[in-house]
Amino acid sequence: MHNECSSSACACAAASTSGPVSASACAPADAAVSSINGIPLNAAGDSISAESLRQRACTELLRQAAMRDGLLDAADPVPGSDGAISEAASLAIEAWLERALNLPDPSEEACRRHHAANPARYRTGERVNVRHILFAVAPGVDVVALRQRAEACLLDVRCHDGSGADGFAKAAGELSNCPSGAQGGDLGWLAATDCAPELARELFGHVEVGVLPRLVHSRFGLHVVEVLAREPGVAQPFETVRGAVEMALRQQTYVAALRQCLQLLAGEAVIEGVELDAADTPLVQ
Repeated sequence: MHNECSSSACACAAASTSGPVSASACAPADAAVSSINGIPLNAAGDSISAESLRQRACTELLRQAAMRDGLLDAADPVPGSDGAISEAASLAIEAWLERALNLPDPSEEACRRHHAANPARYRTGERVNVRHILFAVAPGVDVVALRQRAEACLLDVRCHDGSGADGFAKAAGELSNCPSGAQGGDLGWLAATDCAPELARELFGHVEVGVLPRLVHSRFGLHVVEVLAREPGVAQPFETVRGAVEMALRQQTYVAALRQCLQLLAGEAVIEGVELDAADTPLVQ
C-alpha cells in the first residue's frame, strides 16, 4: 500500500516555503532528474511543478532521517516516480517528527494573548457573499502561463471594480473553469465550512470587501475573488474557544519547528536539482 505522502510530509510543503507561491515557484521543474542523497525525486522528462518537487524533497529528507535513526527498515522501497512513499515510511516519518520536534503545549498567557489579538478568527456564524473566477490547475497545464492569465484577469477586474459595468461577471463567464462561471462566478453566501481550508483562510476573519488585491491559491488552482458582502458573526469569549485557540498555536509552533528541522536536514544532505533552504545550526526548541 502506498500513500502520496504522510500528513506530516504534506505539512512540510507549507513549512518549506513561506507566503504566496511566486511565479517562479509555479514554473515546471527541469527535465533532469532531481535527487536527495542520490535518491531520485522524479523520472527524467517528467513535467512537475517546482512546488511539488520541493514537497517530494522534504518528504524524502524526512524518510531518510527516519531510516537513519532506525525507525524505518533500510529495505524500504524508494518513492515511485509519482512521489508515493510506503505506508511504513509514512508511519516512520510521523514517529520521527514526534520525537524530533517535542513541542511544548502553549501557555495560558499565550492563548489569551492570541485570542485577544485575533477577535475575528473566533467568531461563530461569520458568512461572506463571494464570487470568483477559477483558473484550474490540471495535468499538463502550463502553470506559468496560467498564472499570467490569472494575474492579467485580476488586474482587469480590479481596474473596472466599481465602474458600473459588471466586468467581473463577464470575465467569469468567459474565463472561469468553475461551473459558477455561468452565473457570473457567484458562489452565494458561504460559511468557513463550505469551502476548502486554504480558501477559508483568505476569506474569513478579514474585513476586506471588493475584489481581493491578490490571487488566492487553493488545491483547485488560482482564484480571482470578489467579496460582495460580509456578516461578521458573533464574537466568542475565550473560555468557549479555548480548545480552538490552543490548536491554532500548536499548529503555528509545529510549522515553525518543522521548517527549521527541514532546513537542518537540507544542510546535511546532498541535494541535486531542487532548491531548499539549508541551515547549519541545530534545531532550537
